[in-house]
Amino acid sequence: MKLKFKVQPYQTDAVEAVVDCFAGQLMTGGIAYRIDPGRKAQTSAFEEGFKNADLQLTEPQVLANIKDIQRRQNLPISDGLVASAGCKFNLDVEMETGTGKTYCYIKTMFEMNKRYGWSKFIIMVPSIAIREGVYKSLQITADHFTESYGKKARFFIYNSKRLHELESFSSDAGINVMVINIQAFAARGADNRRIYDELDDFQSRRPIDVIASNRPIVILDEPQKMEGKATTESLPKFKPLMILRYSATHKTQHNRVHRLDALDAYNQKLVKKISVRGIQTRGLAGTNAYLYLEGIDISKKAPVARIELEVKLKTGEIKRQVRRLEFRDDLFTLSGDLDQYRGFTISQIDYNNDTVEFTNGVILSAGEATGDVSERDIRRIQIRETIKAHFDKEKQLFSQGIKVLSLFFIDEVAKYRDYDQADEKGEYARVFEEEYELLKTEYLSELAIDNEAYRKHLAGIDATKTHNGYFSIDKKTNRLKNPDVGAKSVDSDDTDAYDLILKDKERLLSFAEATRFIFSHSALREGWDNPNVFVMCMLKHSDNMISRRQEVGRGLRLSVNQDGDRMDHPAVVHDINVLTVVASESYKDFV
Repeated sequence: MKLKFKVQPYQTDAVEAVVDCFAGQLMTGGIAYRIDPGRKAQTSAFEEGFKNADLQLTEPQVLANIKDIQRRQNLPISDGLVASAGCKFNLDVEMETGTGKTYCYIKTMFEMNKRYGWSKFIIMVPSIAIREGVYKSLQITADHFTESYGKKARFFIYNSKRLHELESFSSDAGINVMVINIQAFAARGADNRRIYDELDDFQSRRPIDVIASNRPIVILDEPQKMEGKATTESLPKFKPLMILRYSATHKTQHNRVHRLDALDAYNQKLVKKISVRGIQTRGLAGTNAYLYLEGIDISKKAPVARIELEVKLKTGEIKRQVRRLEFRDDLFTLSGDLDQYRGFTISQIDYNNDTVEFTNGVILSAGEATGDVSERDIRRIQIRETIKAHFDKEKQLFSQGIKVLSLFFIDEVAKYRDYDQADEKGEYARVFEEEYELLKTEYLSELAIDNEAYRKHLAGIDATKTHNGYFSIDKKTNRLKNPDVGAKSVDSDDTDAYDLILKDKERLLSFAEATRFIFSHSALREGWDNPNVFVMCMLKHSDNMISRRQEVGRGLRLSVNQDGDRMDHPAVVHDINVLTVVASESYKDFV
């Protein structure tokens, strides 16, 4: 599958807002200069490079342009230019997660080249995940921008061991883009310091000097994560012509030239709508009757409640089972005469309010569990709800050629992959497969006979093959491990986990790929996107507002079908694009 892109007015507005700040700048092809030849024997060799032309506008002229753009969008008017990182021109672009920030700044580079001739750009990112995501975006949008602008950009990821790419970056007259993560120049390791060292394998030159002589335009993706001392001290060394900052959650304000916030994005139907399945628990005084109301179905007769309760089997073992119960059903009898269920006879099933009332006065709402509920019970319920929400969505969208993906956030690998078990399955993987098989059987029995295509698709997928975990791999043992995340770190070392979701994004979107349920570590946040994530499940505790917002943001992009077309027709966009978040009580309120 090939993802398709189209020109969208709201993205064009974001591009214009930045490019118009420099209205009046004359079109100048790359300014030729002599690349520092270093101390090499053949000093006669003269290699020509092309750098960005300096700004011809005065600071008051740029400020006047910025004020015009701010008035145009009803943004607060700047009193003056806000200098930062050794650069006088710092523009903030606020765009909600899922609205295509990366697409916008790539298009901005092409537009700046077309209008003003600038051609050297550096995209700085705070983590490996975002770096890989940006690189993937540059690859998949290349043909789209060639159609619009008639040229291709050369792009590469900075690597201190491949310095010949810097030579090409400097000497090529076309659009050149370097993607670099801040660890490559702001960390202390020997590899990361190479950018500032005179290197024998680089003709005794310092890579940073060769980069800076291009006067690059620097684009910061998620700048709020790059405000550490090491980064802010290093930025001026790149001698940026200007700095463009793109984020949904800016911490420090500069000259803001564009805003598309969460409410705008939702109202303009640019992101998915969100619905919540919250799992609530409450204790019942003086009783330990465990009950969980999964939901209420309308049948040809009276409504039927799907309730999970504890049942005493003939073997004497007590197990939790989901039963379909009707008005006047007595739970004491149904449970095999378990004492705690005395008095629990259904007196009312209310479909309108999603509640069940018992003769002893207890009222249970859908999604609510009572009695002796452990953390493990809640997690099982969440996994079951996620699979159910997935099936509901899949049944609706399969005929439209849209593959549904579900994403579980967990906080430790052992819960998914336990190497002490014979089959190496962790608790969540085991629970997932048990619940999946039960629900799949139930779904197949209830599917309409004429829905042959989806029936065949669902029946043909093995429970063990439809889930996968994306975590770091320990290079010595070749086993999955928890990513190392430092106290102040914004990134994990979860690089290996990115391949299928980032590099093989298109493959995951295809029905031919059996993976539909993704287990991931909570450290995977920004930059880790797939447009067809329709269900998210939080099997972890989280109380950090920004990290929660980033996690939910993983599922906000509008989905695509098997032909790579975005499902964004205004009439049906929020019928198709609904993100269901299955969360515990604290998370539910936030969502």
